[in-house]
Amino acid sequence: MRLMAILTGVLTLLGCARSTRSLAPVSGFDGEKYMGVWYEIGRFPHFFERGLTSVTAEYTLLDDGTIRVVNRGYNSERGKWKTATARARFKGDRTVGLLKVTFFWPISADYKILALDDPGYTHAVVTSGTFDYLWILSRSPEMDEAVYSGLVRFAESSGFDVSRLERVKQERIFPR
Repeated sequence: MRLMAILTGVLTLLGCARSTRSLAPVSGFDGEKYMGVWYEIGRFPHFFERGLTSVTAEYTLLDDGTIRVVNRGYNSERGKWKTATARARFKGDRTVGLLKVTFFWPISADYKILALDDPGYTHAVVTSGTFDYLWILSRSPEMDEAVYSGLVRFAESSGFDVSRLERVKQERIFPR
């Protein structure tokens, strides 16, 4: 009963948030090229990442066409790694950077890639279904300051409150 009340509250809050529906995901997207490890360089703060450094997301294309997502981050206060695994699927055309990610049923969220350098696929700007979520990702644990600033300007011009962005320390690399 308590879980149902929590889920209802979360869904109500999500319904009140400003939607990113007006923001187009990238087109000409190559899902296979996107696979691999991405480092979180900037993010909007949320409880599920509180206190985490060295955050990565690893995407693996599976035989059934879905994508395995493994998010990892280090909690230095506890001296432990936190891992969350999910499945993602394309919401339509596979050449559009729009997926639906499910960490546990029935809760799922959009994964919308708003910016992606092409042909390199070395950095990306990602959101969800609302302006409350924003991530700046890189293929390496460090990002050139000029590139980061350009991505922040892009996010701001897209309507995000970039004053909420926090840099993610990439001080410990997860052993693969």
